[in-house]
Amino acid sequence: MFAEFDQGVARVPRWILLLAVFGTLVAAIFYGVSAAGGYLTGTLAAWVNFRLIERAVNRITDPARTGAAKAGKSAGVWVFIQFSGLILLALVILTVSGFSKPAAFLGLLAAPAAVILEVVFELVTLNW
Repeated sequence: MFAEFDQGVARVPRWILLLAVFGTLVAAIFYGVSAAGGYLTGTLAAWVNFRLIERAVNRITDPARTGAAKAGKSAGVWVFIQFSGLILLALVILTVSGFSKPAAFLGLLAAPAAVILEVVFELVTLNW
């Protein structure tokens, strides 16, 4: 049962990277280097954020799967600290480089878009 979910979760980062490549090319062609750099920065931040959340969820759910002892209580706090650091780093990169902040925000939306693509993929490849 968990293997199906694990396969889907494993595909989401690949969808994010696919959206990063495609969106960066489209932004570079139609809007220039500033928008392409902002979008790429946003999608890379979305990818790192997805990995942080995935790691935190695995840290919490693995004990339930394996029947081991309880997970640590500080997992949520540590994820918040890492996410805050990621946002600050992305803001510094955008400010110093001059990349487009709206394009970076659109890049952050690559993670939800990747999840939607994964849902559509699952529906298309559904075996009745």
